[in-house]
Amino acid sequence: MWLDDVGLRYHRRGPWVLREVTVSLAPGEAAVVLGRNGAGKSTLLQLAAGVLRPSRGRVLDRPSVVGWVPERFPADQPFSVDGYLTAMARIAGLSSGETERTVRRWVDRLGLGPFRTVRLSQLSKGTAQKVGLAQAMLRPPGLLVLDEPWEGLDAAARELVPQVVDEVLAEGGSVLVSDHRGETVRLPGAREWLVAEATVVERPPSGEAAVAVVELAVPVGQVSATVARLRAEGHHVLGVRGQSAPTVATRPGAGPPSEVTR
Repeated sequence: MWLDDVGLRYHRRGPWVLREVTVSLAPGEAAVVLGRNGAGKSTLLQLAAGVLRPSRGRVLDRPSVVGWVPERFPADQPFSVDGYLTAMARIAGLSSGETERTVRRWVDRLGLGPFRTVRLSQLSKGTAQKVGLAQAMLRPPGLLVLDEPWEGLDAAARELVPQVVDEVLAEGGSVLVSDHRGETVRLPGAREWLVAEATVVERPPSGEAAVAVVELAVPVGQVSATVARLRAEGHHVLGVRGQSAPTVATRPGAGPPSEVTR
């Protein structure tokens, strides 16, 4: 999957939530999306999953089967757990026999047996999240997108999430997951995408030079010269914004860490 110069804003004249995002995820790869609350992590995941369409740019080579688990499962639906999973399996194209076997497998694996006849609206947040994970895995996904998947889960289910991720990767699928709980340690080897200043910067693997994002406020008349100088020094300019006091966000390019002062 490849996001090519993707940008999104929710209103035609609204601010860009994400802009000029170009990242890719190959089969068998996982990436963890990091960033402060409101930075655009969920928006990035929804673009990758196909829940949102970009305002600019393209999402290419998205697998035909995408498993999508939002941060908060939409439990306000008139179904029992069994009824919902059965309906979603049939929508996914499973036969009656396949539906019964697959639903039973994930119900058992996620400990949902006692809740099979319970309505979704009566479930706790953690149990509802398990239902969301089950529906995402009814067909083996080529791309599994998990938005804060550990939120509200019990200890046993938290340990299950990395197992599910490993299984998807072993089958040649890709996994994109957001994390603010520090659960990233459960996914060793995953790439790290940092959402900041409405764009995405990939953190280097451990042992490489660290990357920092620095904002500079410069006079309007000096913007072009400042941007040119920063690029000449090996910095990557993420963007320029504002009129009276433009801000230039930079990060070091290849090589040893650089220092930018103001």
